[in-house]
Amino acid sequence: MAKAEKKRHFGIDPQTHEIVLGKWRIKLPDSPALRMLVGSLLIVGGVLGFLPVLGFWMIPMGLLVLSHDIPIVRRWRRKLAVWWARRRGTQNSSGGS
Repeated sequence: MAKAEKKRHFGIDPQTHEIVLGKWRIKLPDSPALRMLVGSLLIVGGVLGFLPVLGFWMIPMGLLVLSHDIPIVRRWRRKLAVWWARRRGTQNSSGGS
């Protein structure tokens, strides 16, 4: 019965407005301006990922936060998700026996 209930492992939960990363959930701010500020700061911090405290992981996290409010970023995220699902599906089905 557990497989019947497919949960998101990556993305934004539309009911709770939380970022879902595997078993971790991060609450997004309610204000669109604050969400855009957080997303922008994550991207800027990710560009400086060579510094010790920051990391390049911040760029996709910032884009994920921005995709909640900016339609073009949302389309890019969805296209990437579809591409990734197709890529994983073809590798799994043609992986040999």
